[in-house]
Amino acid sequence: MSKTYEQINEKIRRGEAVVLTAEEVSRMALTMSPEEIADRVDVVTTATFGAMCSSGAFVNFGHADPPIRMERIELNGVSVSGGLAAVDTYIGATDCDSANPEYGGGHIIEDLVAGKDILLEAWGKGTDCYPRRHIRTYVNIDTLNEAYLYNPRNAYQNYNVAVNSSERTIHTYMGKLYPRSGNASYSTAGELSPLINDPECRTIGLGTHIFLGGGDGYVMWNGTQFDTSKEVNAYGIPVGNARTIAVAGELRGMSTDFLRGVYYEKYGCSLYVGIGVPIPILDADLARRVSIRNDQIETNVVDYGDGNKVIGRTNYAELRSGSITVGGRRIRTVPVSSLAKAREIAAILKSRIETGGFLLSEPVRAMPAFGAVKRLEERSVPFGGRTEVLFGAHREKDLSDF
Repeated sequence: MSKTYEQINEKIRRGEAVVLTAEEVSRMALTMSPEEIADRVDVVTTATFGAMCSSGAFVNFGHADPPIRMERIELNGVSVSGGLAAVDTYIGATDCDSANPEYGGGHIIEDLVAGKDILLEAWGKGTDCYPRRHIRTYVNIDTLNEAYLYNPRNAYQNYNVAVNSSERTIHTYMGKLYPRSGNASYSTAGELSPLINDPECRTIGLGTHIFLGGGDGYVMWNGTQFDTSKEVNAYGIPVGNARTIAVAGELRGMSTDFLRGVYYEKYGCSLYVGIGVPIPILDADLARRVSIRNDQIETNVVDYGDGNKVIGRTNYAELRSGSITVGGRRIRTVPVSSLAKAREIAAILKSRIETGGFLLSEPVRAMPAFGAVKRLEERSVPFGGRTEVLFGAHREKDLSDF
């Protein structure tokens, strides 16, 4: 039996839709076939809550009198983009003040959602149409014209497990990794994770209506580093980091329960984002997909202390058990995302759909069928008649006198 979006939405409007979380349908699949599930279930809710560094918000401050073209902008001392039109900016989640590295763009976004005043200071060169050169004032969510979250890369389909075989503690976006493989850090929500429940993105595309940061949001595009080239396991799940989504939503409807600024020691700032994606059960194939269990979702174990070398493979049931075996030894596992929050989001989204407050939207454009991540090529760069070779952030010679 096949269903359409409109048929499911009509059941939602009448309060008759059968909605389960991804964990609930996984348990149902132990005793029911995909065909039976497709016949009984209309929507499955998925969710994740974790640090998503490629996130941020566009805001518009409005014009002062006299007006200023803001070319350098600081919010609570944090430099944000001055590269947009006169009074627009983009607050990147990882923007930070080097003098106060524990507070950054993610915290500004959280503070805006919380209704706090934010100190705005901006400078411009002064032009005939924008004569002002400096402004210092307070703004908040109510004084802004527009304020919306726009995240270029969220909700990784899967992600590696991180360990560290070196002799020293290292600090990463996967948290603190202790020496001699003292811990294994992981981030994906397993069987609750949105893109794992629809691995080929049959129902997730441009225009998909989602739960975002506590409010309404939409999938805007495939996310950056969207990758379909990863190895797929026997259950159709990519092993390691694969597809991503770009998402957007109005900040004013969001909550600090599901948008939280965070600082990782010796790494930097980020933003914890809560995302919930409803999967319409259009047919038995989608019912089979959403029935995936933690023990069927595999990912690579990567040694961040040895050049990101793949040293093993595990699954989410083992990760959730508290330890995994790599190279014949047991390693303690530590999540850097919140399963409790993911469950809360999936339950909230389920309730919104059941009570008619959240309708599904059919994508207006599918995700790309193919995508592979390119590496940045390092080449010799001519400089002042000489040639230097750039290695990451370090140069072969000191160019501070140029």
